[in-house]
Amino acid sequence: MRITLTTTLLALSLPLAAAPLEQLKLPEGYRIEVAAEVPNARQLALSPDGTLFVSTRRDGRVFALQDLDGDQRYETRHTLLERRRLPNGISFVDGDLYVAELTQLIQLVDVESRLEQPLKPEVILDGLPDITHHGWKYLKQGPDGAFYFTLGAPCNVCLQSDPQFASIMRFDPATGEAAPWARGVRNTVGFDWHPEDGSLWFTDNGRDHMGDNLPDDELNRADRAGLHFGFPFVHADGVSDPEFGKGANAINAEPPVALLGPHVAALGMSFYHHRDGAFDNAFPDTPNTTAFIALHGSWNRSSKIGYEVIRVDTEGEEVTQIQTFISGWLQGEQDWGRPVDVLVRPQGDLLISDDKAGLVYRVWYQTQ
Repeated sequence: MRITLTTTLLALSLPLAAAPLEQLKLPEGYRIEVAAEVPNARQLALSPDGTLFVSTRRDGRVFALQDLDGDQRYETRHTLLERRRLPNGISFVDGDLYVAELTQLIQLVDVESRLEQPLKPEVILDGLPDITHHGWKYLKQGPDGAFYFTLGAPCNVCLQSDPQFASIMRFDPATGEAAPWARGVRNTVGFDWHPEDGSLWFTDNGRDHMGDNLPDDELNRADRAGLHFGFPFVHADGVSDPEFGKGANAINAEPPVALLGPHVAALGMSFYHHRDGAFDNAFPDTPNTTAFIALHGSWNRSSKIGYEVIRVDTEGEEVTQIQTFISGWLQGEQDWGRPVDVLVRPQGDLLISDDKAGLVYRVWYQTQ
């Protein structure tokens, strides 16, 4: 069965004029431009042939973008799915696009050759909790071939009997089995595997209503299955929960590898993989062990923070440095953009989605 949707040729001069890119601050030598206009742009995925897939959350659509003239801007947009329930997580694998929705994972087979008339999606996992609070998911295929996705806590802070909640789930497409891989994770909307040791690093959003400065959002590391990361008993680096803190002695909670700030809403992340020296000079100051993380920005703090992209340098299991990479989406207490996800292209530049401005940015280093 075919689904006929829409293809749109985009005029990128309008968002370039409308988005105040001059307000964005980057390190010396780096440049940023609008690469695409996508309403409510969330997670990003890229095919080896260069098609960019972009999910949404509230918008309910999934798009495929193409740069047909090679100018680094995606002027053609195909609507692959529409009227879906929180289709936030996407992963492109071997010609197929996988989408994590509220209650299921679906697969669009051979999608890149059928952008104008995609086939009807196939459900590969069903029956996930029908709860929208933290119900949107981040999705990537792991080095083991399984799919990993997030299933957040259905609350600000609570203790649920269903072990799927507050977890990172692992789905094995060969067996059809899905189970929690990491527990005690309140709400992660971004993760990636370390290029040196294969450990999974992920962001986690801290609980609300403990004041402006508690608790911090976390960056965590998991080198194996079965670890517990504290929620709802303990937050950040040992902050006891007012209601559930007494239960902390029942778990062996893993401490975060870094604290990212209170209520910054740390979301998507990617390690800057140097692929066999293919783009060693693209970001000349960025080693293979650096992660870029999007901070979506605070919503319930008396003074807003976040609304930036940070770089996190690592060495082995440790974080050695955290610094702001791009800022300026927040001007005073007014924000015009909110970064969501970060993707490294084979060319060595970055793509960053922004669900508030409805844009995808490209960041590159301009050699002298």
